[in-house]
Amino acid sequence: MIRKEWKIRAGFVGFGEVNTPREFIDGRCKTAADELRKRGIELTETAPVSDDPEGKQAQRAVEELSKGDFDSLVVCIAGWIPTWAVIKVIEPFKHKPILLWGLSGWRANGHFVTTADQAGTTALRAPMQEMGYNFKYLVNKKDAAPRYDEAAAFVRAASATARMHHVLIGMSGYRDMRLFGTLYDGNLLKRKVGAEIEHFDLMEIQELIQGITEKEIAAGAEQIRKNWKFIRDPKPGTVENSVRLSLAFQKKIQERGYDAFSFCDVDGVKKLMKFAPAGALTLLHDNLDIPSVPENDSYGAVTELIMKYLTGVSPAYMEFYEFTEKSALMGVPDYVPASVTDGGITVMPNAFGSFGEGLLNVSKVKTGPVTIVRLAQVNGDLVLHAVRGEAKTPETWEEAGWAPPAPQLPSIEVFFESGESEGFLKNVMGQHYIVTYGDNVELIENYAKINGIKVIR
Repeated sequence: MIRKEWKIRAGFVGFGEVNTPREFIDGRCKTAADELRKRGIELTETAPVSDDPEGKQAQRAVEELSKGDFDSLVVCIAGWIPTWAVIKVIEPFKHKPILLWGLSGWRANGHFVTTADQAGTTALRAPMQEMGYNFKYLVNKKDAAPRYDEAAAFVRAASATARMHHVLIGMSGYRDMRLFGTLYDGNLLKRKVGAEIEHFDLMEIQELIQGITEKEIAAGAEQIRKNWKFIRDPKPGTVENSVRLSLAFQKKIQERGYDAFSFCDVDGVKKLMKFAPAGALTLLHDNLDIPSVPENDSYGAVTELIMKYLTGVSPAYMEFYEFTEKSALMGVPDYVPASVTDGGITVMPNAFGSFGEGLLNVSKVKTGPVTIVRLAQVNGDLVLHAVRGEAKTPETWEEAGWAPPAPQLPSIEVFFESGESEGFLKNVMGQHYIVTYGDNVELIENYAKINGIKVIR
């Protein structure tokens, strides 16, 4: 079943031993559930379960949880609990990722009080591992802050996992510039991630372009001139070319319900249509909240979708131009979505080499903490390469080959958290990496663990 509106959903069940006063179990489980809700998680919740001899509470929990629609199960251990009672509840949901989460005690009347929460979790961890559960073990520490954010990060990763098994990525063409690093193994991708890529010919887009009306073209051109800043006036027809191509791509995406999009750029649009598609993709991002990457970059598009579902924001792709001892100069020779710009969309009509004039996106890019990441294939299996850094505005630079005056491409200089670039370079997986803002490593690691994907740091 594909949800019409995808929300982050989890099942939630607490546990505590039958002889423990119920108020010590109920209250702390409720607090944990409420904190998850505050973090945007919708819960299917059942009352805490104890080890009553007949197992009636466990059966009740199974029945109530079975009525819910959720992607992971939070097993909240609020005290000692015999293992059988927990397994009886969670066994029907063994196919879902599970968070084994042990709470901690509290201070009252000048001393510490515990219900032996970690006796319960430590009795469960090894058996759950041996039984083949796909789970994360999380323990609240005595006199430390509860780990609500970490619990929520796991639930979000589980939701992203479920959602990725329903996605369809549209790709116009195949293997732009005969690149090897943008190829993919469809069977491996389906097995480990769940995504599927559907290819179509650029001729379909050309046919759709023929059906774009003058009214649609005029409306798109007006939208562009109203919302974008132009460094100089374009040649007649440049804006209209971008509108036609963007609307054709948009029609195909909406017709097929694509969740992400890639296209043949250099050997496709530029070679056959004789202009750069940067303006068309910029407009596409204005109208649709869809990740995209050029050059038939298969795993790049998949990475974008994973990160969108983990963070809730469509990210941008960038490629490497230079490295220093501590940093990487990352930029794009075409477009960025408005979500990563600082000050809105700025375009510059320009041409590169033998390609005709297009609307080159030259917007300023946001700075701050970033996580750059890429899904890749290594020795027949998938890996995620992810590193943290600080994005800063780079010095003035240009890419040779653009018609003068050369543009300042959208770019950032990423200073690696490690303080040096050599470690990153030893593992770099391609020219394109996906740029996300903030520290998203924990989300990535949770997603990777759930799906049996190795993380390279």
